[in-house]
Amino acid sequence: MALLWRAARPDGRHVTGATFWLAVAGLLEAAGPLFGKQFIDAYLLPRALDWTTMALLIAGYLLTGIAASLLRYVQLVRLAGLATRSVLRLRESVYAHVLRLPMAFFDRAITGQLVSRITNDTEAVKRLYTQVLFEVLVGLTVLFGVIVAMLWLDWRLMLLVLVLVPATIGIVWGYQRLSAEPVARARALRSDINARVAEGIAGMTVLQAMGAVPRFCARFADTNGAHYVARMGEVRANAWLLRPALDFLNILLIVVMVAAVGTQRMEGVEAGLLYAFIAYVARIVEPMIQITMQFSTLQQSVIAAARANALLQEPAPPPVVHDGRIEQGRLRLADMTFGYDPARPVLHDLSLEIPAGAFIGIVGHTGSGKSTLLSLLLRFYVPQAGRIDIDGIPLAGVGDAHFRAAVGLVPQEPFLLAASARENIDMGRGLSDDAVVTAARAARAHEFIVQLEAGYETPLGEGGARLSAGQKQLIAVARALAGRPRILFLDEATSRIDSETEQRVQEALTELHGATTVIAIAHRLSTIRAADRIVVLNHGRIAEEGTHEALMAIDGGIYQRLYLLQQIGD
Repeated sequence: MALLWRAARPDGRHVTGATFWLAVAGLLEAAGPLFGKQFIDAYLLPRALDWTTMALLIAGYLLTGIAASLLRYVQLVRLAGLATRSVLRLRESVYAHVLRLPMAFFDRAITGQLVSRITNDTEAVKRLYTQVLFEVLVGLTVLFGVIVAMLWLDWRLMLLVLVLVPATIGIVWGYQRLSAEPVARARALRSDINARVAEGIAGMTVLQAMGAVPRFCARFADTNGAHYVARMGEVRANAWLLRPALDFLNILLIVVMVAAVGTQRMEGVEAGLLYAFIAYVARIVEPMIQITMQFSTLQQSVIAAARANALLQEPAPPPVVHDGRIEQGRLRLADMTFGYDPARPVLHDLSLEIPAGAFIGIVGHTGSGKSTLLSLLLRFYVPQAGRIDIDGIPLAGVGDAHFRAAVGLVPQEPFLLAASARENIDMGRGLSDDAVVTAARAARAHEFIVQLEAGYETPLGEGGARLSAGQKQLIAVARALAGRPRILFLDEATSRIDSETEQRVQEALTELHGATTVIAIAHRLSTIRAADRIVVLNHGRIAEEGTHEALMAIDGGIYQRLYLLQQIGD
């Protein structure tokens, strides 16, 4: 609930204003039966037909009802605006926090569930204001007005009517006990449904190629069916307990009230007064029904808010605000040890010197620690022992903004926006058109971009669907070069592209030599053949190190075997 209050706090005055005007609406609604009582007792039963006064009473009854309805409508619009603004702030806060979380979080997170929390769970909070808060405020203000009116009319009948309160509390308590678990389970399964959908769409090519579509449909049906069962548990609690029990109380109370008056156990009760109290029973029961009906929505909103808050409670690394800068791009690793599980290190006592402007290749068998080393150099993780220095200062001593501006990354799987070629190269940095074109030329991407129907403004489709694998990679290279990095990291950037595109990438790297430090993890060893030095990792340790020629001269060496195997494969 604290999260919900923080989201709504900037609009607190709107809640106060809505409460006041809804209280006025409640008093106006409570006044309606008073006009009816006076009409019956003073004019209808005595046959004292004063048409002017009777018309005024009828008009008063109608006008109070209309005014109450108008006030409620205006306040509903007001609270809807508050809800929309609160959800806007909450969603932006959760999204921004998720983007700042460490990579270790995403190693265990499921994408579909994250999307559900950022979209569905924050949207569920909106109903807290537009449904729960509005209905509860309306109900409470009407209850207050009705109780005041009943107390003024006849305290004995009021006490009889107020028997509804403890009975309703008991019914609501039972409803909560029955529906709490199904509500929580339905919300969790909704995230699982989103995860299943995202997983199926992302892997559509593999699913269809392997004939796995029926199996995945069956898995989805199981999850969807479990969600249905959970929702039906909530529906049954609502349909079998909540509304029927409260409706029964309403009818029972009216019967008891009429019986009490009819058997003359309550002397002095006029027919108009009895009419007013019967009208008030409907007015007091309906708000209580509406209030209790919101408990399901309240439970869903609170559970959704708790799930969103769980994301906000995930510890994000504090921003690094040191004033260290990367001027040259010189790297030094000293006795560095790291493991995703500290008890099982992936890298062991790694020491490495990388001069500024050098071209360094990192190779090794699958699982040797290549990508882990790259993640450490990119500050996605922190080593458990040893240190990493850049230009003689600790890696952690370089401010976030300076570090990200000074490094570039070309991943194995290029990430492309569903946007234009220019926007994909710019990546929100506000680069000039000349800077974008210069980067594209350096990456050898300009030639194919200008051949697209709208050139640099051509939409590339989701994930770059309109481009070949090689073209996507060249866009990724152009994006990295557009920031004019001091250090460029390539994570198996040529492993899935054709030889012609690989040649273009090699040409781009050659032009960077001496000006930019290039660290390339390579599966295709021809990419790093011209590297100044090649580091061979084996089980998290440096097994071999040297130029291509030097490593090929080591008979039976790891690099030699890897290279010869690739030559045979080619």
